[in-house]
Amino acid sequence: MKYKPIILSFVFFSLAFNAVGQNTDALDKAVKDLSREESLKHSTLAVSVYSIDNNKEVYSFNSQRSVVPASLNKLFTTAVGFDKLGHDFRFKTTIAYSGNLDEGGTLHGDLYIIGGGDPVLGSYRYKQTMPDSLFAEWTRAIKGLGIRAVAGRIYYDESIFDRHPLGDAWQWGDIGNYYGSGVSGLNFHENMFFVYFTPGSRVGTQASISRISPAGLQVHTINEVMTGPAKSGDQVVFYGDPVSTIRTCSGTIPVDSKNFSVRASLPNPAQACAELFTSYLRSHSIQVSGSPSEAGRRPSDMKTIFEYTSPIYYIIAQYTNMTSNNTYAESIFKYLGYRVYGLGTYTNGARVVKEFCQNHRIESSGVKIVDGSGLSATNRVTADFVCRFLVEVSKCSFFTDFHKSLALAGENGTVKNLLQGLPSNVSVRVKSGTMTGVRAFAGYVTSANGQRYCFSVICNDYECSGTQMRSKLEKIIMKIATME
Repeated sequence: MKYKPIILSFVFFSLAFNAVGQNTDALDKAVKDLSREESLKHSTLAVSVYSIDNNKEVYSFNSQRSVVPASLNKLFTTAVGFDKLGHDFRFKTTIAYSGNLDEGGTLHGDLYIIGGGDPVLGSYRYKQTMPDSLFAEWTRAIKGLGIRAVAGRIYYDESIFDRHPLGDAWQWGDIGNYYGSGVSGLNFHENMFFVYFTPGSRVGTQASISRISPAGLQVHTINEVMTGPAKSGDQVVFYGDPVSTIRTCSGTIPVDSKNFSVRASLPNPAQACAELFTSYLRSHSIQVSGSPSEAGRRPSDMKTIFEYTSPIYYIIAQYTNMTSNNTYAESIFKYLGYRVYGLGTYTNGARVVKEFCQNHRIESSGVKIVDGSGLSATNRVTADFVCRFLVEVSKCSFFTDFHKSLALAGENGTVKNLLQGLPSNVSVRVKSGTMTGVRAFAGYVTSANGQRYCFSVICNDYECSGTQMRSKLEKIIMKIATME
């Protein structure tokens, strides 16, 4: 008699295991069929699915293998941001002055722009953050103090972050482009600028640059861009380091295009912000004597004129995840380092994410996180780790906000065209990850019967096109989403 409880428990476990097996048969077949395809002969395919309601793994394929996650890193960055900063947090940029203001309105001193890591400062995406709107608000505050001239200069202060805007292992082919711009303690215009091209008269002829935006930037472009076939899209790559004002561009634009815009990384965004603001003040009746310069030690008599605040964190995190914006992600990542350790660095940001995992008992062997966006090819995760992270986040008080920050498959963001034909009673919130040789997806599923799952599907080093790999992984995700 004393052995009956053990026997009954074993029978119950066996039945539960068989039920899970039945639920995942179609998924298992699809995964294994894909893994045997010629284009994946030398690749790593990793899949993990967890039941959130039962708090256990229901499917695994190579789920303990370390793989490159690409932009799945943004899941960790934004979730920890919700935990440490909160829904309503706003980045702050301070406008200040030193010296004395005389009766005639001349400031015998200097103005300061003190960065707070705001990734949206001067962004072209929102009317209220565009450079002219931003500078107009700052100018009103300065004039409101009675300043009509500055017998000094504008200093920019980006010291909230370190002086290393790029990840150590980011690739040369990325960092001249908008998505590889890196971050500053004083970001500006998303640390990028637009270059507008006019195609040549026929394929194979030189394309010309018509203008750049914002106007007035101190950048020089070396143009090697040619005219490509009609409807061939943006095939332009920019090269240049973060402190050089030279950008070399090569590749092609379509012959049938007009006023074709491409985004490049902005050299020294903090300096660019100060230079353009100086020009703005001069054109709006406030003369500034000196040229902009980087601030050293802040003067003891410095006084705040105005604190400019960003949109709330929820909006920034949502945009980060839905559009996979690297600048936003790295700004959050470094700000977390500043918030906890007093200086925004990649090392400190990684420490904060690691400590979140430790505090939530998320075992992280085989995991290496070195940046916030996933741009570095030295990042490593396991599919199992991604799912366990998502499970733990589902228990947190900020989960509703985090869940809503992820794009809805088939409807918006980077997965607008993913899972077309998904049953209307199934919901998939997902983050995509893409870089050369990497396609990845992870997120949450609410099934037709109300069951909640999280999943991670990652493939490295495949030998087909990225578009083809995306389509192959989409079939796997569809099997996960329609499990019964």
